[in-house]
Order: sequence, then structure tokens, then C-alpha cells
Amino acid sequence: MVEAVENGSIDRDTAETPQALATVTQGSLGQGLEARLNPGISVEEMRVGKFVVVRGQRNRFFGLLSDVALGSTSPQILIDPPRPEEIFLSEILAGTGTFGTVTLVPMLMLVDGKDADETQLLPVKTVPAHFSQVYEARKRDFQAVFGSEAEPRSRNFAIGQPVDTDVPICLNLDRFVERSNGIFGKSGTGKSFLTRLLLAGIIRKQAAVNLIFDMHSEYGWEAATEESGANTVKGLKQLFPGQVQIYTLDADSTKRRGVRDALELFISFNQIEVEDLMLLREELNLSEASLENAVILRNEFGRDWISRLLTMSNAEIQEFCEQRMGHKASIMALQRKLTRLEDLDYIRSATPHNYINQILESLEAGQHVVIEFGSQSNMLSYMLASNVITRRIHKAYVHKAERYLYSKNPADKPRQLTIAIEEAHRFLAPQTVKQTIYGTIAREMRKYFVTLLVVDQRPSGIDSEVMSQIGTRITALLNDEKDIDAVFTGVSGGQNLRTILAKLDSKQQALILGHAVPMPVVVRTRPYDERFYAEIGEPDWSEASDEEVLRAAELARTQLGL
Repeated sequence: MVEAVENGSIDRDTAETPQALATVTQGSLGQGLEARLNPGISVEEMRVGKFVVVRGQRNRFFGLLSDVALGSTSPQILIDPPRPEEIFLSEILAGTGTFGTVTLVPMLMLVDGKDADETQLLPVKTVPAHFSQVYEARKRDFQAVFGSEAEPRSRNFAIGQPVDTDVPICLNLDRFVERSNGIFGKSGTGKSFLTRLLLAGIIRKQAAVNLIFDMHSEYGWEAATEESGANTVKGLKQLFPGQVQIYTLDADSTKRRGVRDALELFISFNQIEVEDLMLLREELNLSEASLENAVILRNEFGRDWISRLLTMSNAEIQEFCEQRMGHKASIMALQRKLTRLEDLDYIRSATPHNYINQILESLEAGQHVVIEFGSQSNMLSYMLASNVITRRIHKAYVHKAERYLYSKNPADKPRQLTIAIEEAHRFLAPQTVKQTIYGTIAREMRKYFVTLLVVDQRPSGIDSEVMSQIGTRITALLNDEKDIDAVFTGVSGGQNLRTILAKLDSKQQALILGHAVPMPVVVRTRPYDERFYAEIGEPDWSEASDEEVLRAAELARTQLGL
């Protein structure tokens, strides 16, 4: 019996002989394997994205189906097929003259260790022999590949389940936050829900601190649900009231929505630099000459150059140009266009204190920060505020990282920071990426303990160099060929995965590939509902017994390996 389990003829999960789905007939390492369905297996039971295990003569191969097709042994059968009433003839031909085939892509080799629960994952560098049997992947296989939330000393987070199996698929959050990541999908596919799900996991597992630029007020307190039943779902502040701090650029909007304990946030003119205006070139319709003269103004007046420019008369501009070799028409155009910044409610000539330093202090204390925009959610406002804040926080992190590298003192090590931005193609477009702090962060990877979580419906608008640095890509349904090509930039075997991506449902399904998972996987995303709140949220210890508090503390110590 033990030998039968070890060689794979008996399944470890059920101690029963599993049914083989198909037989490998041909294929290659580069193009994948073709397998013919065994008698009694309906082609309609096969789904693109289904996980399978191929048991070769010496190795087991874990992979997924990338295509399903019909075949026949003779063209004559197709020329003269059985008529609808000839049921008996159809049954005779099924599995002999006609059959189903599947194309599968081996992703990993599974090598069992000496311990029954130990499985080593190896890259695929060969293919199974002819006539190897294909089996449906079981719970043990999934846990060996994707891990489990119950594993001690791990920060695995269950993001969903395979499309046809009720087994959790976990992301390794330690690996996830090491690099910049992307969530992509066309409008209406649930990108915001996916983002909120991931951010909640990062908070619950304490993998990093988050700085979230919440353009449409969907992450902080609550958001409209995609379901037709409930009206709203809880935001991160309600799930983790002691760990999340909301800052708002529109206090009135925040109060109307019943958000508690939100702090106001203001930005002064002297915090805006020429580099920020370069990002806003299209929004403000700024010419190259205007930006060049902005540099001249900054060099003359220092940090207060915008405030000084907005108060200059035509005569003063003329005098300045004569003395500093400026261009009057360009400076007057710049002055006229920068008056739009005065219409932004959160912009001030001067602020009572440095609000950005206050945000940095929250992050250093382990608080997760959500910045709500309220009615200030236009692209000009969003791009300006997020760029100004991120640039200064990144600068502070650079100093912290350099001090840590010098001292080697663990106390000096900065907390890992994940910055979430929406409409990412506006910040990371090829023509602006080298001028924005976000392009710098994406190229630096984890050098200064800062990474991005970019959320976008147009990945084709993001610079290809940045896309190649994206560690983990979580992609919902995309239709545009350019967007699909962009998602697979730098991904080996992308052609096989394109078919899978094109077959996703429009909601609650996503293809995950990259650094945080050992292989590409299609999941039904975890529901964001009352059960999720109970499993993931911060407990209310005010009503908990002493015994419950002690049990939770012991569990936390175990998870942290203390």
C-alpha cells in the first residue's frame, strides 16, 4: 500500500485510485504537450486553466490546460457525420473514431522528499514520456505548489481558488512586496476589489506598510459593492481601525460620507517643483519653453517661485526677462496656466505645518495611510498631489536606507513600503516615465524598500521597461490586443497564457503570474464579504475574554516564529 502511494498509483489525499483524464501523445518543451482524452472523459468537462498533474516514468509534472480541441481518426467521419437520431452510432464513434484532445503546459516538476509532506519544486527542463497519464491536480498538489495560510513563519495570503477546485491559492506576500506589482483589467472587471483584497492581506500579514492614493474614495472607509444585494462594502479603516489612518484633500466630502477620524491634508506652493509640472504637461498644456523658463524662475526665487510668479505684474515679468534672459511670452503663459492650481482646494500659499512629514511619521509608526481625494479626483489634482507626496516620502526613504546600509543596525532598517496608485499609465507613460518619481521607484525595484502597486486598465500605456520590472501581475479580463501584449512583456511562454487570459470571465476571475507565485494561475477571486471581514479584519478586543486574548497572542507569536 505504501509503495502504491509513493509511486502515484494511489492518491495521498483520498487513498483511492484516481481516474486518469488523458494520455500524452505528443508535444515539446517549448510548445506544450498534447494529450488525448481517455474513454469515459467528456471533453465538456475540460476547462482552459484547469490544473493537472502528469505522471511520467520518473517525474511528476504540474501544469494547466491551455487549449481544448476535437479530433478524429478519419476525415470520412467528418464528411459524413452521424445524424442526430443515430445515437448508437455516435456512441460507437466516441472515443474511437472521434475524441477530444487537450493542450497542457507543464510549469513545475514535483519531486517528493523523504518526508511525506515535503515536495521539492523544480523548473521544467524535460517532458514526460509518450503515453504518460494526466490526472486532475489534488489538494496536496496545490498546497505543495502554492503553500497554505496555516504554514508557520510564512506570510501566505489566500487570494482565491482555482476555477474548478475548492482549494485556496496563496500569494507569498514577502515576495510580493519585494518588487513593484500590477493589477490590470478592463473597466468593470473588479480591479478595485482585487486591490482592496490584496491591501487587506498585506495589512493582516504585516508584510509592509501601505500608502494608498485613493482617487475615487474606494479603499478607506467604504465603497459601493459590485453585487446587486448590499449597498456598500467595508473599507480598510473599518477592517483595521487601529492600523489605518485616512487623510483627506476634501474634508467636506469625507464628513458627508460619515468617515471617522480623518485628518485634513494640504500642500503648499513651495512643495511643488518643476519636476511635478513636467508630469502635468498635458493637463496644464505646458510648452517646453514654459518649463525651461520655470527652471529659470526656480533658480532665481528658490522654493517660493510659484507664489512669486503668480503675483508678478507684466512690468515685473518684463524686467525679470531683461535681467535673467527669460522669455516673456513663455513666462506669462506659465503664469496664466498655473492659476489653475489656485482652484485646487487643498493647495495653499503656506501651510501651518508640513503635512507630508506627518504622513511619513504615520508610516514610520506602522500605520497604513489612505489619501482620499473626494471632489478633488480630477486627473490634474490626482497626479499633482500623489507625485508631490511620493517624491518627498521616497527621498526620506532613500536617506533611511542609506543610513541602514551604513550602520547595519536592524533598528535603522526602514519598514517596507508599498505605494498604490490608480490610472498608472498617466504616471508611467513612455514620454513621462523618466520625469516622474514613479518611474524611478519602478526601476529601482527594492533598493530603497519602496515598491509600487499599479492599478490600470491600459497596461499598453505603461512604458515597456517599467512593465518588464513588474514582479507580480494580477490580470482580469482584457480585450485589447496591445494591452494583452503588454501584460506578457518579458514573460516566457506568454503565447500559451494569452489563450487563458482571453477566456476569463468578466468578473471575479484573474490570471496571476510572476514573483509571488511559483507558476501562472487562474483564480476565482476570494469574495469580499462578511465572511472575509471575520477572517481578515482586526478583532474587537474590548469584548474578548482574557482566554481569547491569550490564544490570539500565542497564535501571533507562532505565525511570527517567536
